[in-house]
Amino acid sequence: MRPVDLTFSAGRTTALVGPSGCGKSTLLRMIAGLETPSAGAIEIGGEPPSQTLRKAGLSVAFQDPSLLPWRSVRGNIELALGLARRRPGPDEVDQLITLVGLDGFGDARPAELSGGMRQRAAIARALATRPGLLLLDEPFGAVDELTRTQLAQDLPRIWEARGTTTILVTHSVSEAVHLSDRVIVLSPRPAEIVDDIAIDLPRPRPETATRSDEAAALVDRVFAGLAKGMAMDRPTLAAQ
Repeated sequence: MRPVDLTFSAGRTTALVGPSGCGKSTLLRMIAGLETPSAGAIEIGGEPPSQTLRKAGLSVAFQDPSLLPWRSVRGNIELALGLARRRPGPDEVDQLITLVGLDGFGDARPAELSGGMRQRAAIARALATRPGLLLLDEPFGAVDELTRTQLAQDLPRIWEARGTTTILVTHSVSEAVHLSDRVIVLSPRPAEIVDDIAIDLPRPRPETATRSDEAAALVDRVFAGLAKGMAMDRPTLAAQ
């Protein structure tokens, strides 16, 4: 990536959108403290990501659910709570399982679940610790369209009520507009910021909000930013 200077507002949801391979997931991993930037620094509340991780202040749900295969859905969620040294409230784990559409599968192991169900379990695990910062990498990519729509309605209510700062990587422009307060459009690799778009749609946002004229205009602007980024990349490709 080219030098990127970004500040994420606390309690807000920001989507990162850009072509495959531009570095969206790498940026997310650096914010999570799982990779080190080649230059510059990343701070979360004035501290390095490692400190936030140590205090269980952030959670990540990547494209690969990475569930422990010998633990049930409930066991994976409870392990996350144990590592964060937090005791769940009454029925809290079961409520999360129901929220992500896995009611009745709490005792199932990952091998017994479809890819989409494993992804839902990973989202429940990420939410369980009540993190101040939630990082989501294509969280709905493996789920069916009906579940995707339902999660897009239910999950923002949770992180908004908790004041969670959420950073989301997605390839779906409409999903980015529907879920976010801000969309960062990145160019192809080496990525740079093409546009920084404030999503000023009112909340809560019903599913029909994505069909409004205001939402359509924002979706068009994101697509325009993506097209601009691709156009920026063409001279480089021609030179090769």
